[in-house]
Amino acid sequence: MLIIMTHEMPKLPYANNALEPVISQHTIDFHYGKHLQTYINNINNIIPGTEYENKDLTAIVASAPDGAIFNNAGQVLNHTLYFLQFSPKPVHKEAVGKLAEAIKHDFGSFDNFKKEFTAASVGLFGSGWTWLSADKDGKLHITKEANGSNPVRSGLIPLLGFDVWEHAYYLDYQNRRADHINALWSIIDWDAVGNRMK
Repeated sequence: MLIIMTHEMPKLPYANNALEPVISQHTIDFHYGKHLQTYINNINNIIPGTEYENKDLTAIVASAPDGAIFNNAGQVLNHTLYFLQFSPKPVHKEAVGKLAEAIKHDFGSFDNFKKEFTAASVGLFGSGWTWLSADKDGKLHITKEANGSNPVRSGLIPLLGFDVWEHAYYLDYQNRRADHINALWSIIDWDAVGNRMK
């Protein structure tokens, strides 16, 4: 009997209200509880009978053509990485270890990186994501991805992602995207982000 891979909701390592006031429980309930759940339901409903039914999310996003499978798999991957990169009380205020060294090497300083990443996030037109990713040689890149895309499409390893779809911040910040982006820095779990480097 063939068993089809089922994609599941990531378990949050914090309570739904734990990221307040940066991200409210109201936003978590909708963004995580409803938006992400919808993407999960969609991908599980559309992959049976396709070549993607037993591939993991990264493989699907890296290889699927544009369309429903790519869009939904991309958003499941994006949101899983996004929600698991936060902590109510991060141990570190900035990157540490190997990631910190790479940031200093490729951006000059953590402050310069933060400035560039914030500018890319605020300046991304429309809906999408800003990512810090590493290539196969460990060099870091900041990319702006439209809609549900992800740097794995370009062979990169996504490390840190900011969601700039309006549903990520509108309940808390209305149209003040920059305020939302600036606030996110205070809840980044830099250990979790650094552990994504290979």
